[in-house]
Order: sequence, then structure tokens, then C-alpha cells
Amino acid sequence: MSRADETQGRPVSNSTPATIEDVARIAEVSIATVSRAIHTPEKVANSTRLKVNQAIAITGYTTNAMARSLRLGRSNMILVVAPDIGDPNFSNILVGLENEARSHGYGVLIGHTQNDAQRGLEYLKFLNSNQAAGLILFTGILPFGHQTMTARLPPSVGVFEPVFNGGIPYVGVDDIEGARKVVDLLISEGHRKIAFIGDSRTRLAYGRRRQGYEAGLNAANVPADLRIVFEGDGTIESGRLAVEQLFMRDTLPTAFMCVNDQTAIGVMIGLGGRGYDIPRDFSVTGFDDVPQASFMSPALTTIRQPRTLIGKHAMALLLELLSDGKPAETEILLRPDLIVRNSVAAPSRQWTAKR
Repeated sequence: MSRADETQGRPVSNSTPATIEDVARIAEVSIATVSRAIHTPEKVANSTRLKVNQAIAITGYTTNAMARSLRLGRSNMILVVAPDIGDPNFSNILVGLENEARSHGYGVLIGHTQNDAQRGLEYLKFLNSNQAAGLILFTGILPFGHQTMTARLPPSVGVFEPVFNGGIPYVGVDDIEGARKVVDLLISEGHRKIAFIGDSRTRLAYGRRRQGYEAGLNAANVPADLRIVFEGDGTIESGRLAVEQLFMRDTLPTAFMCVNDQTAIGVMIGLGGRGYDIPRDFSVTGFDDVPQASFMSPALTTIRQPRTLIGKHAMALLLELLSDGKPAETEILLRPDLIVRNSVAAPSRQWTAKR
């Protein structure tokens, strides 16, 4: 079959890649309009954008960011380096990153380090060979040894986790404010002995959540001897282990404030395994509002991060760096929302008396 007949809308030949001219003919618009609809859709009328999208679907036309990069002599790809693409937070942030990148004519490469420092360093080869123009880091750290791989770090933005050793711009949620909202809720329910599970010296987001915890207890005049802090790595197992350690010490809180939802799920598993009821015996809270949070029994009270919006702002900040070389802001913190479900209640009188 030859190229599409614009009046009948038949697809182009499978053996010949569709071109932007094919899309323009079928949509009955100019090539410039097609380009704008693809790269800056906000500048095109909805009706025109719909016609272009339908023509793209009919022809099977795809933009090739890598090929365009070669023609222009510069890369239009952004490297996104993440330690765990299975993290429930990753996919929604990626949606925001990709949508913003695509609207400005950029593509996204994903580097999955699997928490392996060497993998992170290997992905920097994309930057050395000019296959990527900028870097988005989910890892919270710069790849070890990056100085030997790149003479100068390219425009970079940390997302979700502030970069511990980089001093690069960051976009995320206001962790301190989110933690304060949780503490204020627990205090309002009557809790005073609140355990913080998941403190970390290297993960800056976790450290900020600890700051919010301390600030909330300070505001409520809760004495130091009622504060319990455990370190953790944000995994389900770290939450379960914290419960075991607390029972071994016979130092029990009335409520658990967990650094993230995975930790909170581990705490709930640990308490449930010992036969305790949540929230009758203990209240438990998380942070992030991952999909599993609403399906727990009871459903988990937590802090929701505006993940797609975080991705959008992070990419916009990186593109600003690529364009101007200097960001207007070095840290953008979005406001978190407290999501109240069924894992928090007033402390049991019996337990309060014992503790």
C-alpha cells in the first residue's frame, strides 16, 4: 500500500516510516503546526491538537529524539537515574518528568542502578558521549567516582530525595511540614509517647522528616524521655524489626510515626503478628501514600506527595538549567497533604496507664 490517502485516512505502508509531512497532510495543517502540537501542545488549540494526534495514530508516526539530536549536533535526551524502578513513587514522578520533557521536544532515558554504585557510574557514559544533555537523580547521591567519568557534571536536578553529596538543585515535597502534620494529628488524638521509625544520617529526606517529628513534639512540650527514635532504611523489614526491638526493650509507644509507607507496613505486620489490633492498641502512620496504603487493613493514615507535579517541576527546572545555565530556584518544595484513614485513634486507656 502506498502512503495514506488523506481523504480516506488509510495508514502508510509498513515498509516506509511515516513522516511529519504525512501527519500534516492527514490532519490538514502545516508541518509547523504539527511540530508545535508535538513539542509545545499548550500553544495549539485543542481541536487542532486532536486532529494531529489522530493523524499520528493513523500513520504510526513517531518522533525520534535521538535522530533529532544527531541532526542538531546536541542531545535532546535526559538521563533519569533511579535506584529502584519498582518503587511505588517512581512511576508517577516519571509521568510528570516525561510529559514535561516531551512538551519541550526532549526524550527520557532511564538508568536503573538497582542500588549498585558501579551501575550508576556506567550510566554516566551517556553524558560523556553526548547522548544525554542533563541528569535527573532519584538516588539521593551522585554516582561515586563521577569526577573521573565527566570533567564537569552536566545540568542536574535531584528529585524525591535531596542529593547528599552534590549540592545540586532539588525538587520534592516539604518533608518537615508533612511530618509536622502527622505529629499534630497524633497529638490531637491524645498521643504523647510517639516512636519515630526510619531515622537516617545519609538520606536527607528521612532526616528532614525526623526534624518535623522533633518540631511537632517540641511545640506540644513533649519531654525527651517520651521520644523513641529508631534508624531504618525505609523497607518493610526495617519496620518489622523495629517492632521486635521495641518489645525486646519493653519500651512501647502508643503510636508509630514511620518515615515512609513501606516502614509503616512493616510495623503493622510486626504488631499484627503479635496479636495486636490497629488502631485500638497502637496507632500507625506512614509517609508517601503509595498505592498499598489504602488497601492495608486498616487503611493507613499517611502523607500524600504530589508525585506527578514533582516530576513536572523537576524537569522544568532542568530545562531551565539547560537553557539559561542558572536556575531561578535551587530548591522547590511542594506542599504535602495529610490523608486520614483508619490506622489512627486515641490511645487505649489501659495501654496509656501501663506506659
